[in-house]
Amino acid sequence: MTFKLPKLNFAFNALEPHIDALTMEIHYSKHHAGYTNKLNSAIEGTDLKNKNIEEILSAGILSAAVRNNGGGFYNHCLFWDILTPNASMPSNTFLKVIERDFSSFDSFKEVFTNAASSRFGSGWAWLCAKSGKLEVCSTPNQDNPLMKGVGCDGTPILCLDVWEHAYYLNYQNRRPDYINAFFNVIDWSKVEHKFNNA
Repeated sequence: MTFKLPKLNFAFNALEPHIDALTMEIHYSKHHAGYTNKLNSAIEGTDLKNKNIEEILSAGILSAAVRNNGGGFYNHCLFWDILTPNASMPSNTFLKVIERDFSSFDSFKEVFTNAASSRFGSGWAWLCAKSGKLEVCSTPNQDNPLMKGVGCDGTPILCLDVWEHAYYLNYQNRRPDYINAFFNVIDWSKVEHKFNNA
């Protein structure tokens, strides 16, 4: 199996002013493409070549190259998939799930924002489904909750990249402003679909 850079569902400038076109172009065509190519090189000639990305990441002990680039490939695929220029609120059905597990949507936003803003250095914030419930966590570098003993230990359904390359051109050191802007470009129908399939 050769992993391929997925096509975006929107143009580079479609998420402006929340995520700028130049950041999107560099992030997608340089960073994500780099992880994809390096992942393919790292699994070449190994038994991982015949596994899907979820199987690879949950396999246990991984080489640094597979862990970093496999995580980078998977994390960005999910990130792009839950972004949209036509954001809306969660459906009433999914909103009830959020309210059940976080007491309110605002409380969820506060918990998620804290996970993203308190992540020291580079990493990710996650919303995961585990045993039918929602959990928020964060992970360093390109780690994710599919990896054993990392984060929520659930199925990721929404994520936010808090590496500086994801926001620095537009927001510089203002990570909280970037996190706040993220809530304006979430495709909640995709997140709900992922929750129902988890």
